[in-house]
Amino acid sequence: MLAIVLVAELLAIVLALASTGAAPFLTSLARISLFVQWLALTSAAVLCYSRSTLCRLSVPQASAAVFGLLLTNAAILTIIAQHIANRIDIGALDGAAGVAGLWPFLLRNLGITLIVTAVLLRYFFVAHQWRRHVRAEARSRIAALQARIRPHFLFNSMNTIAALTRSDPRRAEEAVEDLADLFRATLGDEGRLLRLKEELELSRLYQRMEELRLGPRLRVDWTVGELPMRALVPGLTIQPLLENAIYHGIEPLEGGGTVTVSGRLDGADVELSVTNPVTRLPYEKSRTGNRLALDNIRQRLMLAYGSRGRLDVAEETDSYTVTIRFPYDE
Repeated sequence: MLAIVLVAELLAIVLALASTGAAPFLTSLARISLFVQWLALTSAAVLCYSRSTLCRLSVPQASAAVFGLLLTNAAILTIIAQHIANRIDIGALDGAAGVAGLWPFLLRNLGITLIVTAVLLRYFFVAHQWRRHVRAEARSRIAALQARIRPHFLFNSMNTIAALTRSDPRRAEEAVEDLADLFRATLGDEGRLLRLKEELELSRLYQRMEELRLGPRLRVDWTVGELPMRALVPGLTIQPLLENAIYHGIEPLEGGGTVTVSGRLDGADVELSVTNPVTRLPYEKSRTGNRLALDNIRQRLMLAYGSRGRLDVAEETDSYTVTIRFPYDE
């Protein structure tokens, strides 16, 4: 609504500046603003009311329908405005009076409406196509990232399960179930939203699989009790952060270490951080490997939440922290 009002007022200022009538500028601006604001707001209302029907049409059909609706709305408002102007004795809004001034006023308004509608439709179409392209590119990059992640994780997990089949068959059976659940989630729709509780459970599944492989070298400290578990988050957002922390932070360390997963509700936003220890040499080697996954997650947050979805990295001498932030929405 604010954008509609601002754009309409800018158009009114341009029309007032271009006016050659005898009325003072502010008087002309006031009359034009009143008309243009009503035209803009009623046009928006007409399009919102017709949205369910327009969405079922093809792009050419919907465009033609939008032109027809907005031109009809402009014609009706022009006739009403001219009638009101004559009734209260301020003359026609284009500087003429009576019926003689109606047709020039009507044709001018229809021409302006036609041009503005064409520009806006083109803008919306290009923006929509760009957004579809970005989403498609993001999905392909995420799929490529997961395709690169799955093999080494799958092979490590299968080797671990094979070793457990003789020494601990019960744990081997649990590991197979955890692996099936994990891959069922990773093979699903990457674009869907999950409740935060489900995303954290998925991350804990991954943790259990890695604990079988790394044993006591891996410790994960979960401090997420303050998080709203019904909050929605893009699927496979937290699990890749945990995977990066383990793969690039814990696995290269001979003695292992602790990954800290902490979160809090900051006003209307959810903030969650994953911190892993690093040493100088592994850190230098892993920094490039981290970037691909982080860029994908950052892009997914941007697509889902716009500027309110963020991913920040804090690099220190002995730790590496990734923090994601997104609006709280159930």
